[in-house]
Amino acid sequence: MPRGHRMQFEFASLLLRLSLGAGFLSAVADRFGIWGPLGTSSVAWGNFHNFVAYTATLNPWSPAAMVPALAWIATFAETVLGVLLVTGLMLRAAALLSGLLTLAFGLSMTAVLGIHDPLNYGVFVYVAGSWLLAACAAYDRWTLDAVIARRKRHV
Repeated sequence: MPRGHRMQFEFASLLLRLSLGAGFLSAVADRFGIWGPLGTSSVAWGNFHNFVAYTATLNPWSPAAMVPALAWIATFAETVLGVLLVTGLMLRAAALLSGLLTLAFGLSMTAVLGIHDPLNYGVFVYVAGSWLLAACAAYDRWTLDAVIARRKRHV
């Protein structure tokens, strides 16, 4: 790959993984009130209780006793995937799993709320971006994966 194209590719990959990871971490921050209470501009939940209620809305087929566990599982997954994407650690697996998680979310939103909300929130763009990142043969040099690979070559 020509040097100029390689640099463009690395920069695009860097921006994509940072955007995806920051999006996950921002959603987690919202459900813990870090962006402010519900009613604040751009705040979807404002606290975990509201997020659990939203989880119940998107999972009407789930027993009520399971909903808090689903909310915590989603929160844990989004936190871990967000950190992995931002740092570039286990990037292929993190990107693939983030695409799967977001696809499940988007399909659930579509089934319960209709197609308008997932399209407005770019849910399927997250899926596509995640899987594009997972499919890339090489990543930018600014990942922990790249640092680890360099250290292994020099050992």
